[in-house]
Amino acid sequence: MKDRPEELAGVSHVNCSGQTALITGSTSGIGQATALALGRLGADVIVHGRDVSAGESVVDDLETIGVEAAFIPADFTDPDAVRELAMTVREETDGLDYLFNNAGGYFRTGRLTDLGIEYTFHVNHLGPYQLTTDLIDHFSDDACIVTTSSAAHRGVSLDLDRVETVESYSSMWAYGHSKLANILFSRELARRVAPVGQSISSNSVHPGAIPGSNFSRFLPRPLPTLISTLDVVPGITSVADGAAELLYVALSPETADITGQYFADQSTRTPSRPARNDDAARRLWERSATLLDIDEPLADFGESIGSPSD
Repeated sequence: MKDRPEELAGVSHVNCSGQTALITGSTSGIGQATALALGRLGADVIVHGRDVSAGESVVDDLETIGVEAAFIPADFTDPDAVRELAMTVREETDGLDYLFNNAGGYFRTGRLTDLGIEYTFHVNHLGPYQLTTDLIDHFSDDACIVTTSSAAHRGVSLDLDRVETVESYSSMWAYGHSKLANILFSRELARRVAPVGQSISSNSVHPGAIPGSNFSRFLPRPLPTLISTLDVVPGITSVADGAAELLYVALSPETADITGQYFADQSTRTPSRPARNDDAARRLWERSATLLDIDEPLADFGESIGSPSD
């Protein structure tokens, strides 16, 4: 029976030796499973999270496999910490072949970060946006960026005015909105890197509803307990299945020439209409830089003609 993510993704034959991968949010859940799978395929792995003990444990497991690994902590609501993460990656690697923007969460209580940004939006979108763009010229040829989104993006439209307030806060709306931002960001990134000449692919993915991913710890009681019992219910995905979704997008020969797309069930899928709005993607990109008080990344290509095909 196939039980490892790389087997479920059909990429167990892929040799990642000599390549380096950074997986954010990889101290547990699908991030951890993805990190270990990449290690088994020969990649050197950078583990990220906030729990130092958990991060070091994953590094120990990777070193046991026989690959180089390191843990770098960073709080995604702290721009200085994200900047330091990117700088450390630059200093300790010759280049980055894979970036999995997997860190994120669902937060019941509305609050603002130190920048005055709604917490969910900052963690789930602004952190990955900043990290990716800080590393943009450190990616190797044919590098792959995979951003974890969710089917929860459906039913939500981009509303950038709501990301600087927690008035009338809705945890479900905030989460869905951040997942919409993930798709729009991934799509706009693909559009902007194309004229640069870098062969970087950028795709987003819905990994499924995963009880073992620790996502349910953010939900109101008694849902975390109930969800933990749903491993065999139709529509519920295992951690290995979720990690397989990420690995399929990054490593499968079937996805090698695909960029700017949204994946689910190891296939390209059509996301919601708001997630296909190129003007919204451009506005999100520009506003994200403003919120972080940084120069707009790849600004010269913001108005270039062309977008990923639907």
